[in-house]
Amino acid sequence: MSTSILLPEGYRYVAAALVSAVWLIGWQTTVVYQHRKKSGISYPQLYAEKAEAQASREAHLFNCAQRAHQNTLEHMPIILITTLVSGVKHPVLAASACAFWVFTRVLYTIGYTTGDAAKRNRLGGILGEVPFLGLIFGSTFVVYQLFVGA
Repeated sequence: MSTSILLPEGYRYVAAALVSAVWLIGWQTTVVYQHRKKSGISYPQLYAEKAEAQASREAHLFNCAQRAHQNTLEHMPIILITTLVSGVKHPVLAASACAFWVFTRVLYTIGYTTGDAAKRNRLGGILGEVPFLGLIFGSTFVVYQLFVGA
């Protein structure tokens, strides 16, 4: 027995945007690894201790890189689900929002890894909240449409 799923025209863009998020995570992992190596913070320690970060700029930068990566991972389930759901009715819009969010996460990471946590948003990272909220509201609307048969 097989089941067919008919995807809307343009859903390939949703797939491409989601795969770009995978590449984002891979890049952030590399950034964290590089800072871990420079700081000398060994596994399985997740972050440099407060005293280590105060004593060493490298340890502080490691914490910044790790936090940027962790924050992205915290957002990822919401981004994945809302992009998939929004893409059912509005694939190009959903893919654009996801791709723009990925781009802003690059800016967020670059800003955060300057060592000045405030720069995570000043360099454009805060713009990621626009597609993030857009995907939440968009997917909610799509679910509504699915229930009312629109």
